[in-house]
Amino acid sequence: MATDDLMTRALEALGDDGPLSVEAIHRLADLADLPETMTIAEVADLLDISPHTLRYYERAGLVEVARGGNGHRVYDAKAVRRLVFLTRMRLSGMPMRDLRHYVSLVDAGGHTVHERLDVLVGHRDAVRRRIRELTLSLVAIEYKIATYGGSTGSDVQEFGTTTGTDRTALPDESLRRALPAE
Repeated sequence: MATDDLMTRALEALGDDGPLSVEAIHRLADLADLPETMTIAEVADLLDISPHTLRYYERAGLVEVARGGNGHRVYDAKAVRRLVFLTRMRLSGMPMRDLRHYVSLVDAGGHTVHERLDVLVGHRDAVRRRIRELTLSLVAIEYKIATYGGSTGSDVQEFGTTTGTDRTALPDESLRRALPAE
């Protein structure tokens, strides 16, 4: 499953006004009531990703999965927890090469904690930059919506003063010059 689909599922679980917190993330994949072992189909359903993706993560060395007597994959709680983490990181846009590096550090042991921290801090900074880029893009979109007389909605920061209608007034001249005219 694409990360876009996973993000949609995560946002739907939070709702429109759900708190954005670590607790909300934990609720998205509460592992307390899971069976001791799970099949590939059960894990795929739980995480809302395809069995193909699970096999890919295994081939990429990101997760180790035991095999049952019949040769089928048997996912234990440790593998499922790792897969939850992997899907969260992919959801945040972490590239596979960085994910592989991070997992190799985890698998290498406790002496790699500082290096893992560096990977996560770098990724956090990249996510923060992406949020700023998306916020700037949203400002441009809202500007064009307001330009055409559309409603920008109550969740959008105002460009200037409101016009008395349900839409935001056009931005001041300096912002107008900074945004494309198309």
